[in-house]
Parts: sequence; C-alpha cells; structure tokens
Amino acid sequence: MTEAPRVPIRRLGPGGPEVPLFGLGSWNTWDRMEFDDAVTLLRRAVDAGAAMFDVAHYNMGPHAEQARTDIIFGEAVRAAGIAREDYHLCGKLWLWEYPTTSFTQQMDTSLERIGVEKADSVVVGDYMSPPDIPSIVTDVAEQIRAGRFDSWGVNNWVAADLETALEFADREGLVPPSFAQLKYSIARRSMAEGPYYGEHFSAGRLALQASDVFEGGILAGRKFPERKIGADPGGIRDAIREAADRVAEIAARHDATAAQVAIAFCLTNPAVANVLFGVSRLAQFEENLGAIRLATEHGAELRAELDPLWTDRAVNADGSW
Repeated sequence: MTEAPRVPIRRLGPGGPEVPLFGLGSWNTWDRMEFDDAVTLLRRAVDAGAAMFDVAHYNMGPHAEQARTDIIFGEAVRAAGIAREDYHLCGKLWLWEYPTTSFTQQMDTSLERIGVEKADSVVVGDYMSPPDIPSIVTDVAEQIRAGRFDSWGVNNWVAADLETALEFADREGLVPPSFAQLKYSIARRSMAEGPYYGEHFSAGRLALQASDVFEGGILAGRKFPERKIGADPGGIRDAIREAADRVAEIAARHDATAAQVAIAFCLTNPAVANVLFGVSRLAQFEENLGAIRLATEHGAELRAELDPLWTDRAVNADGSW
C-alpha cells in the first residue's frame, strides 16, 4: 500500500496561523469512541501532520447536550502524550446566550474542561440575528489581549454582518476575523462560492474552513445516519441523499471512497485553508488521507464531474441562511 502523504500546511487567512489542511472536529466524535481508540486516533493524526482539533463545550442553545466530548478530548490528548505546542486547538464562542454568558465565562469553562491554558483560534457562532457586531469584535479582541487565543473566525454569519465586523475591526485597530467556518460540500456550495462570501475569499480577505463536508455522513454513503447531525439550511437534505448515489458512482470510477471524493472536492477550491471532518475509527482517518492524492491527480476532473450535484445553487441567494 502506498503511504499517504503528510498533510500539507496552509495559512488560515490573512494574519492567521499556519494550520494543517485537515482538522478533526469534536461534535459527536470523541464521545462516541472507545477511549483507547480516541488516544490512538489523536496520536496518529499528530504523526500524520493533521494536528488541528476543533473542540467545543456543547451545552448552550440547541447544543444544550451536556456533552463530555471536550473533556474526553483533553484526557485523550494527555494519555497520548501529545505536548500542547504540538497541536492547534480551535475552540468555539457561542452567541446563543451572549452577552448574558460572556466570552470570558465561556473561555474559562471551555479551557478548564479541556485542561489547557489557552486555545490557538476560536470560531464565533452560531449566528444569532440581529447581533451587536461592535460588541462581539471588541469582546473577542479583549480575549486576544488576555492571551486566551490568537486568531478568530466566524461561523455561518450573514455576509453583511461579516463585512461590518471586518470594517469595524479595521477602523478600531482590532484583530479582524481571518477565516469563515462554513458548511461546504459537493452539494452545499452557495454560501462559500456565491457572490457574498465568495468575494472575500477570491480577494484573499478571508480563508475558508470547510465543515460538514459529508453532510452528516450522507455524502460518505450513510444516507440515513442514526446519530444527530447538523442543520439543513434550505431544506435540501432529501436532494442531497439523491446526490449521494452519484457521488458513490464517481468514487467507484476513481477507485476511491465517497468520503475521499467529498474531501477532494473541497481541496479543489483554492480558498479552502482547512477541511474539518469527524471520524470514529482509525481506518476512516487513514482512508481520508488518500483524498490529498486524489485531489492532486484528479481535482479538475472531479470538480467537473461533481458540478451538477450543486444542490443548493438557488438557495441562500441573499447571502444568509
């Protein structure tokens, strides 16, 4: 078997850090694995160069789950003998109860649960309208000054509010968001490739962090996942299930897995600095590494084959969810 290449490094937006092209997400990941398997997976991810972990405290708003996934992550990292400086920790700041629950309170709780002193970056979401953008940017800047993290991004914001945040940060001399974490996949492309966010990406003002690239597992071949999966903006999930059959056919022609094709598609977009995916078995992670070679050797061909599966082409035309 040909050894998979080491995961490349890209910059997470202007002024942002260099991060691995692949990162592991935490929602429904570490808490659905055996602990020893999580330790092995984390160690292998670091050795492969995929040492970026998206970890959050899921106990607010629609995520009021009292999940232990962040606690388990911290315990598994320590059990794997991974030094804090050897991985990039990307946290979350939620807007569901903000400002009643402040960013300082959220960071205190999150860092304590993981067992670390700081994160490297955070994503501010889920989007709540109408948000107080100047307060959000100012409070994020205060956390940066306090040494809680160094860079930040937004999660599924309306594009106009993102523009307000960029303009306010520039005017006030504060750290702007350097990346946007968006649902981005073969089927769900309008936010990332449309005229709103797309202009920021093409101009190099932001990097794209692709999340939910398997659409909860549907595009990877599990058309009716039993576990809880993400939201379905635009109500297109049934159409995505139909698209999954075509993805499987294309994958078979390339002697690849559907998951590899889903990741490789994201890698063909030059705005993508980082792809987040969740796996619950080491074998899945090893397979996913093969997406790098697939994108390198067949990227243009794959994008052409997959373009008809852009399912939300007519959704989110106003740059909102």
